[in-house]
Amino acid sequence: MALFLLTFLSIYGGVHLYAFIKIRYAFTLSAGAGTILAIFMMIMTCAPILVRILERHGFEFLARLASCIGYTWMGIVFLYFSISILTDLYRLLITAASVMLHRDMASYLLSVRAAVLVPFVLSLCIALYGYFEALNIRTERITLSSSKIPPAIGKLRIVQISDVHLGLIVRKHRLDRIIRMIREEDPDILVSTGDLVDGQIDRLAELAASLSAIQTRYGKYAVTGNHEFYAGLSQALEITRNAGFIVLRGEAVTAYGLVNIAGIDDPTGKRLGLSAGTPEEELLLSLPKDRFTLLLKHLPIVRDNSLGLYDLQLSGHTHRGQIFPFTLVVQMFFEHNCGWYDLPKGSHLYVSRGTGTWGPPMRFLAPPEVTVIDVVHDGRP
Repeated sequence: MALFLLTFLSIYGGVHLYAFIKIRYAFTLSAGAGTILAIFMMIMTCAPILVRILERHGFEFLARLASCIGYTWMGIVFLYFSISILTDLYRLLITAASVMLHRDMASYLLSVRAAVLVPFVLSLCIALYGYFEALNIRTERITLSSSKIPPAIGKLRIVQISDVHLGLIVRKHRLDRIIRMIREEDPDILVSTGDLVDGQIDRLAELAASLSAIQTRYGKYAVTGNHEFYAGLSQALEITRNAGFIVLRGEAVTAYGLVNIAGIDDPTGKRLGLSAGTPEEELLLSLPKDRFTLLLKHLPIVRDNSLGLYDLQLSGHTHRGQIFPFTLVVQMFFEHNCGWYDLPKGSHLYVSRGTGTWGPPMRFLAPPEVTVIDVVHDGRP
């Protein structure tokens, strides 16, 4: 955790330092104005840590206020940094071209102040759009044929939510919309593929009660994500179970004799000594082979030894980057980062973009989703 905090503060602090230098150079700030700006930048850099401290000590109103300000600023400054870097590269290319062509090309450049103001205004506009995109939860529909679905059933409807991040920012208003969408789909099975909750979660009982009212034919199942461990595992499990989910932690069930559902703990649990880290191959081998097998796993990582032992893996975690261009960074770390993948040996994978938001309450080119998977009998005996 200490290494994570050090890495986070270094990167996030570096982004603020970059912005500070750009602003101070462009506007030739006085010593007093520069000091005020520096203090603001330092507070915003530390805001995510301040939120957790306030939350842990029960100052919910202050924690929610700090999270709204701090995380909204996080989204804006990330967008500003991304756009401003492109502006700097453009200036560099024009300057290089001017030298190589022996021409004065200054007219093609933004002024120093415009090079700060234009990215900032664009960042504000994208952030505003991203706020509404985060509220516009979409329904993604997938149909998969399988001979393992009994002809008498015909179709099995699985609804997936992932990365809801119930906490200080994602609250009842957002959850009510998610619940309404789930009910409209009339699921046979509802699954949560991790990060249902976020942060210190003492006051989420009402939200859990809302989720518990969702009725399904064959049950509701969940696995842990990394944020369940960050939030406090015992509380996270209590909230998830009170919401009506059976939490599968290196466990599997054959729901109503119809479908195998296996769930794996997020690797964060093993790193923190809070999970046994059950091998998924061993778990999958113990299941009836003639039943459709669903593997719930927060991280979209495919293990070669498990291929062919399950029909469909459902995962999340990536948010598809949540705010472009962070999408490009996610693609560097995860081979399977979003959407549907046909895997070897008859297995399949679907990676959700996530249903809520982490950190900044906005999304850009990565809209949230509720996923509806219809597994239909393929007609074979």
